[in-house]
Amino acid sequence: MSESPRDGAQSWTKSMSARERIRAVVETLREPRSVNWISEQADAAWSTTNEELQALVDQGQLRRVEAGETTRYQPDYTRLLFEEIRTLIEENTREELRNELAAITEEIEEWQATYDVETWEKLEQSLADGDLTSAELRDRRDVIAFWRENEADRRLIKHALELYSDAEAARERMTDVADRATS
Repeated sequence: MSESPRDGAQSWTKSMSARERIRAVVETLREPRSVNWISEQADAAWSTTNEELQALVDQGQLRRVEAGETTRYQPDYTRLLFEEIRTLIEENTREELRNELAAITEEIEEWQATYDVETWEKLEQSLADGDLTSAELRDRRDVIAFWRENEADRRLIKHALELYSDAEAARERMTDVADRATS
């Protein structure tokens, strides 16, 4: 027996609290959204959604955007960027980051050679070629998506490598201060 879409919504509401669902919806936002929209997506009461969004704004995780007479909310993209960089630094050694950067660069170079283009934008322009089969079109679309993701990952890794020494020094200072406080 297959699960109906309504069963999926029920498991979502049973497995997560309203506040957890609101946070899950907010984490996926790509554009500013209203309390009503977020409330509907999270299957949560408007008042609970409004309270949670205000708390997230107060914590610096969301930004309030005024759009005419409507208030909308969006993630703090700067904070998310730095959190991603921090996670990369905390969860990887310099060598691991360098290796990943090399692997990404190698993959992009393979696509450049395979499709005889320098950028994913040029590969995207090739989709208009009338000679491509549907399989070739799908393949190129997939490569474009991966290429764009690789470029975003490459930028993040480069930032992480640039900040690695500063982050290590900050961690050492925090450890030294904590050690002195407990001594």
